[in-house]
Amino acid sequence: ATLEWVDWYNNRRLLASIGSIPPAEAEAAYYAQLEVMPMAA
Repeated sequence: ATLEWVDWYNNRRLLASIGSIPPAEAEAAYYAQLEVMPMAA
């Protein structure tokens, strides 16, 4: 039961502070935008 809760907490719960999306989705979006940003000289 504990592992199910941890999975829910880390991957599926919705966080209002980050736009009502799951933490895993927010993390994926963060890393996706890093790949798109050009490097500064």
